[in-house]
Amino acid sequence: MPDEHADDEGTLEKLLPLTDVLGTGHHAAVSAEVGPGDTVVVIGDGAVGLSGVLAAQRLGAERIIAMGHHEDRLEIAEEFGATETVAERGDAAIERVQELTNGGSNHVMECVGASASMNTAIEVARPDGTIGYVGVPYGVETDGLDLLSMFRNNLTLQGGVAPVRDYAEELMADILGGTLDPSPIFTKTVDLDGVPEGYEAMDQRDAIKVLVKM
Repeated sequence: MPDEHADDEGTLEKLLPLTDVLGTGHHAAVSAEVGPGDTVVVIGDGAVGLSGVLAAQRLGAERIIAMGHHEDRLEIAEEFGATETVAERGDAAIERVQELTNGGSNHVMECVGASASMNTAIEVARPDGTIGYVGVPYGVETDGLDLLSMFRNNLTLQGGVAPVRDYAEELMADILGGTLDPSPIFTKTVDLDGVPEGYEAMDQRDAIKVLVKM
């Protein structure tokens, strides 16, 4: 693309996540009822989880604790507004979040879709808290979930498929206004012939999102 269109290209890269992950992360934050001054836990350091961090920051959360397993992605989470990151796994991760939050958060965003991540969400949610879930539960069986803890702690679970178009206008306004930039989720660029390579990179966790340039 000619140099005179460099600014247009940069804007396009910022807008592209509107078609999917940015609206999905925003839906997780809305479903978790994140608002000004809140403490929120975001589970997942993929494109949706990182977009969720951006969304929580945009909605005014005071503390954003990002949970993930990849240091480079957690660095992006900090760039997006995470105040703390948790890279531990399993029970150690749950204990760390409970320590940071003095027993859990009222607002938890599940952005993975696995049984383990949902159980983590249940464990780090404070009693009477709300879990916003947008991770696609592919292959997840309900008998693997800690539903009893959810019941005992009176947790609210809401989310599902994100109505991305409903959020697009308000998010686009912030992108064009210069206050929202999700483009760092694109960590690899390929041409059309490199699409298989791009999918492989995402599958192997070598890339978060791949940008395809014609």
